[in-house]
Amino acid sequence: MMNQSIQKPCSSAACGGPGYRTPLDAMKAPRELLAYLPCIYCNTGIDKPDYLATVDVDPASPTYSKVIHRLEMPYLKDELHHTGWNACSSCFNDPTKCRNRLICPGLTSSRIYVIDTGTNPRAPQIHKVLEPSELLEKVGLANPHNTHCLASGEVMISTIGDPCGNGRGGFILLDGDTFELKGTWCDEEDDTEFGYDFWYQPRHNVMISTEWGHPKLFEHGFNPQHYKDGLYGQSLHVWDWTTHRRIQDIDLGPEGAIPLEVRFLHNPDEPQGYVGCALGSSVFRFHRTSKGDWATEKVIDVASKKVEGWALPEMPGMITDILISMDDRFLYFSNWLHGDVRQYDITDRRQPKLVGQLFLGGSICKAGPVRVTHDPELDEQPEALVLDGRRRKGSAPQMLQLSLDGKRLYVTTSLFSSWDKQFYPDMIK
Repeated sequence: MMNQSIQKPCSSAACGGPGYRTPLDAMKAPRELLAYLPCIYCNTGIDKPDYLATVDVDPASPTYSKVIHRLEMPYLKDELHHTGWNACSSCFNDPTKCRNRLICPGLTSSRIYVIDTGTNPRAPQIHKVLEPSELLEKVGLANPHNTHCLASGEVMISTIGDPCGNGRGGFILLDGDTFELKGTWCDEEDDTEFGYDFWYQPRHNVMISTEWGHPKLFEHGFNPQHYKDGLYGQSLHVWDWTTHRRIQDIDLGPEGAIPLEVRFLHNPDEPQGYVGCALGSSVFRFHRTSKGDWATEKVIDVASKKVEGWALPEMPGMITDILISMDDRFLYFSNWLHGDVRQYDITDRRQPKLVGQLFLGGSICKAGPVRVTHDPELDEQPEALVLDGRRRKGSAPQMLQLSLDGKRLYVTTSLFSSWDKQFYPDMIK
């Protein structure tokens, strides 16, 4: 997983607080200089804690493309996963806010780290630790996942499970100054069976959330039968942003199985966006209708490949991350099993056009154990990834981060350690 970081001043004469006034203003920002990268030891057989790596991404620096600092966590088996900031453009007009804390939830430990990136951006340190008991005992939630900063100054984190390992989609709120747990964002009666990602758009008084599955199952790897048994999700949930009530559920069906990453368009006037569905290997567009409710339509479908030498006779693409350029022109996503990153022109929101594709590993490369017997898209299997003259095997593109100006795409490989071990054992090694 990766968080790209530009250490922007907390406030200036040109703005009141962190972030940018508009998405197009963000595209004019200075080039990023650092990236913060959670690195995972879970399921490797090595009893070391996860750590946060600081990577120098300034091409003018003598340490360009090097890890310049490692911040080790104090506990084992956290499974650091998604990270997020304490403040962002949502509180642009608040001069008291500063983007200087990186929130790092442990997906399996239910521990939350608050990292100080402001004092020394090149060597961040732990500012605060919220122990698992804060979530498990106070609010009955577990497995914190995705973090967003709010205009109120609070930090909101989605959760995936309950203390027993069952699925339970909820949201917690942290105080933006003390980072104490304030409680939950919604009432318990509105919690969903499964949780994962969320994205809000206050201008349209809406939030959309997605689903993964039961933590006690996916923590041990992926079993396709569990999806058939209804133990993974396939729905989007629509929330009233003002009242915090869940107002609509949209079942995407098998083609939308395991909808993970959700993105609104960056233009706040646009009441629409996209969600990438991992097992369904599809992208759905969601939008507000003329009646005021929300609807979806499938706009991208990645065809499965018939294969030999793999766990199943057909291999889905497994879309695990999507993102949209700040000007809302391009949609990117990663096919974690097939191994390619794709770029689509979404100028026509309903008919995305594939304009770029790059294979960065995956399970279907030549000279690997898998033979593709039928491929609706490619004439031959892709070549293996070669970096610095060395063939890289056993990894694939997963998390994506696009530079604000849209000129550089950063890619990392790990999805979730038990799934990494199952599908890419060489990555674990």
